[in-house]
Amino acid sequence: MVKHSRLPKLSSGACEKEFASLLELSARLGCDPMLVQANNGNTSIKLDGILWIKASGKCLANAKREQTFVPVDLAAIKESLRNNMEIPRTNIPESQLQPSIETAMHAVLPHHVVVHVHSVNTIAWAIREDGPRQLNKRLAGLYWQWVPYVPSGIPLARQIEGILREAPETNIFVLGNHGLVVCGRDCECVDALLREVERRVAITPRPSPEPVAGLFAVMSRSSQWRFPDLQALHALGTDAISRMILRKGVLYPCQLIFLGPKLTILPCSVPLSRLADYFTGRAEAQSYAIVEGGGVIVNEKINRAEYETLIALMQVVQRVETSAPLRYLTETEISSVLADGTHRYRESVMAGYPPGAGSTLSARGSGAGSTLSPPGSGAGSTLSPPGSGAGSTLSPPD
Repeated sequence: MVKHSRLPKLSSGACEKEFASLLELSARLGCDPMLVQANNGNTSIKLDGILWIKASGKCLANAKREQTFVPVDLAAIKESLRNNMEIPRTNIPESQLQPSIETAMHAVLPHHVVVHVHSVNTIAWAIREDGPRQLNKRLAGLYWQWVPYVPSGIPLARQIEGILREAPETNIFVLGNHGLVVCGRDCECVDALLREVERRVAITPRPSPEPVAGLFAVMSRSSQWRFPDLQALHALGTDAISRMILRKGVLYPCQLIFLGPKLTILPCSVPLSRLADYFTGRAEAQSYAIVEGGGVIVNEKINRAEYETLIALMQVVQRVETSAPLRYLTETEISSVLADGTHRYRESVMAGYPPGAGSTLSARGSGAGSTLSPPGSGAGSTLSPPGSGAGSTLSPPD
């Protein structure tokens, strides 16, 4: 287990044991892509008047391998909130690590241990306008509350403060268009409560059509573009319901931060034989593309944070039914996210993930997602969804 050098000493063996439990829980949660993707999510514990919280840009999965948590004086945070001042920095002298943007939220929660995750199943409910009503039955008997979307940081902390004044027993918060917060007296009970919530909100994803085999034939000739290693990711392109949902807007902040305000969706009318040409000089900045009716292709430079966010987005929309009334982020909310230090945050995350890192993208002809070249899928095939005539050969725009 990593030794946290230069950190304040914990006052007792009991505190050290509790902190070790937090590292164990955090690492375990961070390795579950249904709960945490890349560096999102955060956990904390309050010990001796100090809030130990995950540092901004750090990955929970690495909690036992590297310094992931920073100490912040709890009384100082609360004083800052009372005076509408900026949250204090870490107690570590000359540290480059800074507390999570959600530090204020963790501080206002009175619970000893707090876990915030971007649960795929929870988000599938949290993006629905009827989410509170849908969850009433599923979470019956638990002390839970719905938190309408507000920006991360102090606005979210204020919202939760207000809820706690009315319902101080609350230990589960479903964050609209955001995720899930679970709290408790120790790591063991929080872990158990989280698993219970996950069990209750679980949704079976829709089955989706296979990717177009000819798409792989073309990608096999490209030095930059290829199929992802996870075949299920192709649902973003082959599932009409998913495409319909994604075309209408941004569902939650992480989608916006790592994939941009508008997803790259190529028309099915681009002939496969010209797909490689479509990207030449046209999409150098793109790290992925959703091919309508065809599947998903990724660039060799795709970053693991982008890749895991793309997978999570697929998991979310595959769990949303056609008739579900969805709440997308408004233009004002999108502007707020993009203006709120997002670029600096994204750059700090990307710095920890060099291009291609961790994505294990399939090379030509290899990997789980690459065995899709049956006879007859030649380069002259055209991406045409069912019922749309295969002869469509619309050229890419000039």
